Amino acid sequence: MNYKISRRAASLSPSLTLAIDSKAKQMKADGLDVVGFGAGEPDFDTPQHIKDACSKALAAGFTKYTPAAGIPELRAAIADKHKRENGLTYKPSQVIVSCGGKHSCFNVIFATCEEGDEVIIPAPYWLSYPEMVKMAGAKPVIVETTDKTEFKLTPDALRQAITPRTRLFVLNSPSNPTGSVYTPDELKALGDICVEKNVLIMSDEIYEHLLYDGATTRSVASFSPAHFEHTIIVHGFAKAWSMTGWRLGWCAAPEPIAKAIDAVQSHSTSNPTSFAQKGAVAALTGPQDHLPLWLAEFNKRRTFAWNKINSIPGLSCVNAKGAFYLFPNIAKTGLKSADFCAKLLEVEKVAAVPGVAFGADDYIRLSYATSMANIEKGLERIERFCQGLVK
Repeated sequence: MNYKISRRAASLSPSLTLAIDSKAKQMKADGLDVVGFGAGEPDFDTPQHIKDACSKALAAGFTKYTPAAGIPELRAAIADKHKRENGLTYKPSQVIVSCGGKHSCFNVIFATCEEGDEVIIPAPYWLSYPEMVKMAGAKPVIVETTDKTEFKLTPDALRQAITPRTRLFVLNSPSNPTGSVYTPDELKALGDICVEKNVLIMSDEIYEHLLYDGATTRSVASFSPAHFEHTIIVHGFAKAWSMTGWRLGWCAAPEPIAKAIDAVQSHSTSNPTSFAQKGAVAALTGPQDHLPLWLAEFNKRRTFAWNKINSIPGLSCVNAKGAFYLFPNIAKTGLKSADFCAKLLEVEKVAAVPGVAFGADDYIRLSYATSMANIEKGLERIERFCQGLVK
């Protein structure tokens, strides 16, 4: 049988982060002592009150279909969160609950972009953004940044990238994979250009609560009514509440876009899991006392890892101000990222993600969402590996 695969599907690249995490787990299952820096998920358990709310809903038989856009209680809780924390007024009808933050990003791009449209994506980028744009039939326009600017796009670079075909600008702060955080002034400057040029902003704010060193951020939607009208926020429960496997995210958007996303979702996944949504309500409305403890631990790991990386021959690294990733520069080792990571896994049993997956081949991504013991052991192995490369 000659199976024909659509051009759209054939053009996609598999997720390297998931592939590497899967390979590392298989090596561990085979009895090898592997240190994994690949996974983009907290190593802490979901807070108990969230699990209890889900269990209670399951026991009560809350297992049927819900509205495609999510239960009214959760949509209202998300709208309340944006009002309370971000100063943004959304009606529950402007909130669409999805099957994860990734699903929200896909929905936004699919509902707003079509053939011939261009989407500006600063690199390094979260690896799924360009693939989602391609699935929508649009063209990803990649604008490179480097560690010299802390991987942040300048207003001039954004302005130069905009053409009459530009439909959407993807903004991710705090950033995966770099941990960079735009200041409020920097965010406003980028938002001003999008308002001027009538370009929509997809603002991925899923790492909003994970900030260090006194860093502050602000939703680009909050600067003026015009910024609000040009911004679609995507967010989720995976990072700040350690609910990665729950597959729950959301977007908050101007009403016409929210309606379009609702329609798209109604014909694809329908509703997110019913009883999981009850846990998400508890996540937003219940105690948040887990977060300071998690941040303190993340910060301890980040500080140790950053200092250690910068002491390793051939590596340099700007410090992250958010999320739970570091993005070391490996250019002086003489290897590109895929080769570096393949040899590192083979020789030292350390799993890292090649920067090429994020559009930056002179870098690798290391997640410090793992224990301090793993970080210490893994970085000792990376140091040994690099000492064999850099003379």
